[in-house]
Amino acid sequence: MFRIAGSVTAARLTAACCRTVTTKQFQVHGASLHVLSSDTSRKTRHGPAHRTPPSWQSVRSMASAGESQSKINYIFFGLAALFGGGGIVYYMRETSKDTPKKAAAAVSSASKEAAETVAEKPVPETTKSGKKLLDAVPQSYPDFEVMPEIPGHAKYLLIGGGTASFAAFRAIRASDAKAQVLVVTEEEELPYMRPPLSKELWYSDEPELVEKMKFKQWNGKERSVFYNPPSFYVEPKELAYQENGGVAVVKGRKVMKLNPQKQVAVLDNGWEIFYDKVLIATGGRPRNIPVFERASQEVKDRVTLFRGIKDFKRLDEVSKNASSIVVVGGGFLGSELTCALGKRSRDSSLKVIQMFPEQGNMGKVLPEYLSQWTTAKVREEGATVKSETFVKRARFSDGKVILKLNTGEEISTDHVVVAVGLEPNTELAKESGLEVDDVHGGFRVNAELEARSDIWVAGDASSFYDIKLGRRRVEHHDHAVVSGRLAGENMTGAKKPYWHQSMFWSDLGPDVGYEAIGIVDSSLPTVAVFAKATEKDTPRAVVEETGESLRSVTETEASATDEPAPDVESAAKLVAEVEAENRVAPTPKEDYGKGVIFYLRDDIIVGVVLWNLFNRMPIARKIVKEGKQHQDLAEVAKLFDLHADED
Repeated sequence: MFRIAGSVTAARLTAACCRTVTTKQFQVHGASLHVLSSDTSRKTRHGPAHRTPPSWQSVRSMASAGESQSKINYIFFGLAALFGGGGIVYYMRETSKDTPKKAAAAVSSASKEAAETVAEKPVPETTKSGKKLLDAVPQSYPDFEVMPEIPGHAKYLLIGGGTASFAAFRAIRASDAKAQVLVVTEEEELPYMRPPLSKELWYSDEPELVEKMKFKQWNGKERSVFYNPPSFYVEPKELAYQENGGVAVVKGRKVMKLNPQKQVAVLDNGWEIFYDKVLIATGGRPRNIPVFERASQEVKDRVTLFRGIKDFKRLDEVSKNASSIVVVGGGFLGSELTCALGKRSRDSSLKVIQMFPEQGNMGKVLPEYLSQWTTAKVREEGATVKSETFVKRARFSDGKVILKLNTGEEISTDHVVVAVGLEPNTELAKESGLEVDDVHGGFRVNAELEARSDIWVAGDASSFYDIKLGRRRVEHHDHAVVSGRLAGENMTGAKKPYWHQSMFWSDLGPDVGYEAIGIVDSSLPTVAVFAKATEKDTPRAVVEETGESLRSVTETEASATDEPAPDVESAAKLVAEVEAENRVAPTPKEDYGKGVIFYLRDDIIVGVVLWNLFNRMPIARKIVKEGKQHQDLAEVAKLFDLHADED
């Protein structure tokens, strides 16, 4: 069927029709057969060029251009006679004797003229259902009723529904106010934040809030884990009709392949989505360990690889009925979950056991003395901690999972939580011709986070080059925010390089927490300065002060500017001389109330941990960015004003 707007002569109409059907393939849409013009298939009557998606299976082009020309011309003899009389019929008959190439040349001028006439007289259209057809709506969609549930084209396509995608579509909409953004996610949830899943949600005394995935921040303020309410989003089918743009989320679908040349994404159900710009923000999947991968199905059914909302809901339910839970892993997530479950065990008969191969909690990050001190704090939360311990075998017996440890001990438990890091989701790489970093994992991207033309990568799955610290891959919330935002800006033409030093934080309950930036690796030399903590030096206090539990959000925009790093030598002269003993690592007997730990490589600060020290991250970021050698790091520590709140 054809839609004609404006007034054209019979000759122009006939020429345009011939041009249309002789140089483009047919596409079937619903019960109608629609013909896409070669000259106008990439643009609407009212707007700029765009790609018309093959939302239904294409009926392939005829065997040859010559056959197409001959057969199609006869179809339009009747139309020609109707609109133009016998003269046009004669003209068509004569041109049909020529080759397709000559026929196309004969009508190209008339076709162009007809298109110009149409463009000069745009006519607003609405569908039968009253919905206005906008510029972004392909002409091959005749009515809203036959619009597919998943659009066949997206100017901005975001793969993954996590924090990086959320930050990206906010940046896109900020730069392109009428942008239509399509998010495709494997999860059955709208974009949400992950940090509360191992922190605040476990400390709520109101089960009805948790059921709604709401929590109270450490300051008591209620908040949802979802970034936006459902009303913020539009249905995917409605996206193309939004005059002021919008964001739609396709849930429960996985992108299996990208074709960078054709700019097509293929979903797991075979659906194809053409895109102009695409962001890969697929994040990562929880690592498992071989002993559980080889275990029986009965064991596997009682193991949780903790990552998303579904995992939280499952573990939350298990913890209410189980008599024992084992947490495998001593890093950020494992330690946070152990503290959370330990707190719950105080009011029940639940026994919580944590085990890891390191000497102490977060042993890969914190200096040994601080790691051991942290382990003592975790034990105070009600958990049994087994350091330098790992599982050798797992079997199922009498309704329990029996774990054989390297120490020879056997532990019987109802459930096991594995929290040993992430594997970046890079399945798209092989089928899509994208490069994977063999050392760090993730998609290799350039300074603008671009993997290939019109393909960007952000978040956990991105292996990026840091001009100060080299190529890296970061698995933290702030990096997802910053890299997602930058990718979104670059998708709208910003062309900005990635240089921001992202931070991360961890809370072992409301009273102990830390923030870190740069390379924080316990194998590096460290220098630490500590001071007595006050009531203001806790995660609870900083949330009460700022009203924000996501502490990366509390940083001001000034922290991400190109301002030079502070002149720490000049600042140090303003304070008293600190004795050389401060450079010596503290002993485990000390109470590490609050402090700053510097991580060194070639005598240059490459990482900083702020222990129960909050709202100083901009200072740490500038120091790492500066990349200087310092004569006395105790003097540098004075920039953080450790004694500000002491009596």
